[in-house]
Amino acid sequence: MIIFLVCTASWDHLICANARSSKQKKPAKKSPQPPPPASSPSNSSIATFNVLNYGAQGNGIADDTNAFAAAWTDACKVQGSVMLVPSGSVFFVKPISFSGPNCQSNIVFQLDGKIIAPTDSGAWGSGLLQWIQFTKLKSITIRGKGIIDGQGSVWWNSKHSTEYLAAETDADTESGGRMPSTRPTALRFYGSSDVTVTGITIQNSQQTHLKFDSCTGVQVSGISISSPADSPNTDGIHLQNSQNVVIHAVSLACGDDCISIQTGCSNVNIYDITCGPGHGISIGGLGPDGTKACVSNINVRDSTIHNTSTGLRIKTWQGGSGSVKGVTFTNIEVSGVGTPLMIDQFYCNSNKCANKTSAVAISDISYQSIKGTYTSRPAYFACSDSTPCVGIKLSNVDLTPSLRRNDPFCWEAFATPAINCFTRTSSEAPNASASSCST
Repeated sequence: MIIFLVCTASWDHLICANARSSKQKKPAKKSPQPPPPASSPSNSSIATFNVLNYGAQGNGIADDTNAFAAAWTDACKVQGSVMLVPSGSVFFVKPISFSGPNCQSNIVFQLDGKIIAPTDSGAWGSGLLQWIQFTKLKSITIRGKGIIDGQGSVWWNSKHSTEYLAAETDADTESGGRMPSTRPTALRFYGSSDVTVTGITIQNSQQTHLKFDSCTGVQVSGISISSPADSPNTDGIHLQNSQNVVIHAVSLACGDDCISIQTGCSNVNIYDITCGPGHGISIGGLGPDGTKACVSNINVRDSTIHNTSTGLRIKTWQGGSGSVKGVTFTNIEVSGVGTPLMIDQFYCNSNKCANKTSAVAISDISYQSIKGTYTSRPAYFACSDSTPCVGIKLSNVDLTPSLRRNDPFCWEAFATPAINCFTRTSSEAPNASASSCST
């Protein structure tokens, strides 16, 4: 059956709807978060390693780093073990890595207490990329009702804290010292498989809250991530070189992208997300410094985005190569979002980006059942002259202004249907760029 699409674009209102469409589907009700796990495993046969038994004080003042390291050393040796961070205590932990690859599988990091980061410069040396890291592990789970608190305000609250901190000097600490210019990710997983993160809260990260790099089989659910809207570069969840990822029932409020998807990511499914404030859900920026980027098969559905600068965004640098393809955004409700729909192949985070010919190719991008309000413009599709965006599909898109009113913007974007903004349809599009990634 062929369904024809009827679309209109006035100076302030973008609507794309199925001509035969009935009532638009509402976003699914938010799934209840999984109940918090018990503070300690009830099965006495499970080998449990409580950090208090290794000398942790849990008073928020004494350094508990060595106790955490010692508990991990023992837990690492036992398959299916539990490393317990108990409730009722606050643990002061300096930068630490819980490392494999010689650890047993199916280890559980049971977080029911609170972990806080150092706020003095001495703990960070000349600068580190992460605070708490899990590396080269198989079937690792972090679960519980506990909190990871990066205490990032000492990094943000500096005259040097601009949006991208590209040329910053060190930030002031509370005691008058200087924090390194390199700000760490609060919680990072690297080179691991079958990773589960559920139930916990991550807040006030120094930079990104939760990062997965070179991981496969990732499950994230029932967690909360938060930092102030003006905290610079505090992405919620950052994915890089990771495949087969599921993120659902997550609340994200931060100072940058709620979810950031970078090169090397494929088969990512995101649903039942609440995002805002922040910069929305983003793919990119891809292709900086002439690099090749490959992203495919990304699905975002049944989610709410509110009070963010952008909503559903794909951003690439000029001069890059590779491709973004097979991206679907379905049943998304936006409220007070600056620009809900954005593809920007001219992304630049400074005033010094030179014009370049090559670009990361963008194709097969679908927007279905997107509704709500915007504050700047409903859509912005700025595509490369040499590598236009092809295969953009819009269905049941209804975006209305809440404050400022501007036309949607389109440049070298080929879409179905061709509305006033899209001057040419996908059937008129050139062949896919040679820079596209192989499947």
